[in-house]
Amino acid sequence: MFLAQEQIEKSLGSIQLVHPFFGISFLVFKEERLPVGKTIDFSINHLEDQFLRQYFRPDIRSEWFFRAFRVSDKKQFWLRPDYAWKGSQSVRTRTFGSAFIHDKGTDQWGWQDSYIQELKDKLYKGRKIPAYDLAVWLYRDKDWPPQTTPQAITDSFIQQFNIDDLEIDDLFDLSFPTYSDQRLFLVDHQLNWEELSTKLEIPRPEDIPKDEGGTLFFLTIEGAGPARKIHLDLAERVNLFTGDNGLGKSFILESAWWALSGHWTSFPAYPREDAGRNEPTISFQFEGSSGKGNKGVSTYDWELQQWSFSQERPTIPGLLIYARVDGAFAVWDPARDYWAASGNTHGARPLVFSRDEIWNGLQDNVGGNTSFLSNGLIADWIHWQNSPEREPFDTLKRILKRLSPSTPGEGDLGPLKPGKPARIPRDSRWMPTIEHAYGEIPLVYASAGVRRIVALAYLIVWAWEEHKSQSKLMRKEPQRRMVTLIDEIEAHLHPKWQRKILPALLEVQQDLSANLHTQLLIATHSPLILASYEPHFDMGKDKIFHLGFTKENLLTSEITVEESDFVIYGTSDSWLTSEIFELTQARSVEAERAIEDAKKLQSREDSTKEEVEEVTHRLIKYLSAHDRFWTRWTFFAEEHGVQL
Repeated sequence: MFLAQEQIEKSLGSIQLVHPFFGISFLVFKEERLPVGKTIDFSINHLEDQFLRQYFRPDIRSEWFFRAFRVSDKKQFWLRPDYAWKGSQSVRTRTFGSAFIHDKGTDQWGWQDSYIQELKDKLYKGRKIPAYDLAVWLYRDKDWPPQTTPQAITDSFIQQFNIDDLEIDDLFDLSFPTYSDQRLFLVDHQLNWEELSTKLEIPRPEDIPKDEGGTLFFLTIEGAGPARKIHLDLAERVNLFTGDNGLGKSFILESAWWALSGHWTSFPAYPREDAGRNEPTISFQFEGSSGKGNKGVSTYDWELQQWSFSQERPTIPGLLIYARVDGAFAVWDPARDYWAASGNTHGARPLVFSRDEIWNGLQDNVGGNTSFLSNGLIADWIHWQNSPEREPFDTLKRILKRLSPSTPGEGDLGPLKPGKPARIPRDSRWMPTIEHAYGEIPLVYASAGVRRIVALAYLIVWAWEEHKSQSKLMRKEPQRRMVTLIDEIEAHLHPKWQRKILPALLEVQQDLSANLHTQLLIATHSPLILASYEPHFDMGKDKIFHLGFTKENLLTSEITVEESDFVIYGTSDSWLTSEIFELTQARSVEAERAIEDAKKLQSREDSTKEEVEEVTHRLIKYLSAHDRFWTRWTFFAEEHGVQL
């Protein structure tokens, strides 16, 4: 059995007010039985370093030691690897020098006869050392017998470090808590330091590189947007957001983009009128390649009227692509733009493309010098198509084929296939073309649906190629994680295309790299999107979130976000009438009203012939001749003298 994480957390809070000398050097001297009144040859630096490595190295990936005792500086969490020889040596000889017999520059050490009084005078504000809490920290990884008590742990500490009665009387507090339930004290699993450090917002040691390629693990928004609080435990692969207009789907995507990139694509989230002084906040956590990273928190500064981050983020987000519903796109590349390397959000920014800039390029003007951040789809397409280096264009062709609405022979638009470059009037550039069943057309003349998907395909390829090039310049491997956010994925797409787009997007990563992991955050109003994904849905990797209203009282409602259970409904009609889309009937409003009125008449015993005739007339007008409802209605109508 192991000490419970909750108890370790409480004990850490208690020993913060202990001077580090008592938790480190004093225990080393006592465990090795330093004599009183005389000196011996005592290699304190070496022994203390061993002690620190045994008890104060919770993150075994690091050479730094955790600073459990932080009386002097609450913001410092880690001690350098050479602490025993430098920092601690100064404390022993200066701050606590009066308690020792020691000649400077030698390894001769011993306690003064009055050492207990000298140490007592150095207790922080006269507070005694909490023996039980110190023992909890030191023994956090020890496997204890099931019936172990807090007193037994305290006794083990006293015995191991040879604490005598006089030291107990003047230096130690031997009190310990009592537990009504043993499970509050001992558990069957060892402490998870990553989990505890995340909860306590303890940053990683300096010698552990930031975890690269993070995807979004959870997102919490308080005091901003349409709901008082939104909390999302996100899936690692596909996250679908559904709900009526105006409930916050786009807001969630914008907030997720802010959490991931540190920038807004347009207007920042604005606080709610009922937000308190300590709100609003956007809290989040990345899941990197080595596990969950520490949490990040963005708060709204009421005086500056802007959002800021409370600390440097410990995990570098992966490559980000955001397709907005208005046709704009945004790209964030950790190899180019990782702002936390400089400790602030001002050193770099994502690239935000308007619809025109996607096609014609994105420029930046600094100090009168113009630089091209992107050449644009038209120029890059032609360059890739004519370049001897075929990989970018071959990748683009594969992705276009994968994202196409159909395959050859299906009698419609067919696969998206690049054609030969062409010229158009009043433009000196060569234009990309796309092959359709009726011939090649310049892309600028293609339909809105084709242009949106082509732009998405281009941006995915462009972002990946730019990331690989920049990573090579930095002598680093490309990222293995990418997050793609798409608002209203079905925009401009025919139902045939809607059925294929989401499963296709899930497979695009295969065209970029076999090692690439993709997380999708997608907002949709389309039942076909949900129906088409049924064969691919993995309850361990995918989630559906539904935004709706909950009545608070007779006058007000509150927006809620709920994680919906995945159900196979089979048809788009069934999805429309499910809890996700909340329609009563998958029909016109007029047909729905006619059927509902017909059902009411069937439930009454006093329905008149005139009423049945009136409803029948409307049913004939709004329902097809083969509608299933006729089977239910025909016999009832004839019973009331109405012939169909």
